[in-house]
Amino acid sequence: MGALDRIEEIIAYVEQAKAVPMSRACKVDRAEMIAMLEELQNELPGDLRRAEAMLQERDNIIHAGEREAERIIAEGEAEHARLVSRHEITVSAEHEGNRIIAEARGEAQRLRDEVDEYVDTTLANFEQFLHRALSGVERGRDKMHTLREIGSFAPSQQEQFEDEKPLPQI
Repeated sequence: MGALDRIEEIIAYVEQAKAVPMSRACKVDRAEMIAMLEELQNELPGDLRRAEAMLQERDNIIHAGEREAERIIAEGEAEHARLVSRHEITVSAEHEGNRIIAEARGEAQRLRDEVDEYVDTTLANFEQFLHRALSGVERGRDKMHTLREIGSFAPSQQEQFEDEKPLPQI
């Protein structure tokens, strides 16, 4: 029989006790009541120890749960920080990559422009050279035709055209 059962037994015993007339008191057998209370007193330490042990075990479980929760939260925060840091590194790397690509494209365009300018200048110079050469060829042909028509052209005569400049070598 447990302590609670003993308490219920004592309550039932007192409830069944004979009432003293004109008062709220009742008559109980002192020896029997003391015996019941001593049994309860003997049982209580064991029950209290079990209850205290259960409360201690409950507290231990709660504390272990709290520590586990704190550990999980700390791990989650660390993982969050790692992911954020990794994300920031990725974003930073993407920005740096985009900057390098834009710089490279700008440099490539600048080089293209320089090459285009160089090629255009070279072609313009070549065009002038070709115009002078073509003009010299046309004048030479015109003189040859003129000399043939008047009959004074002889292969032994070599004229130098003093008004013409020698053609530059390419």
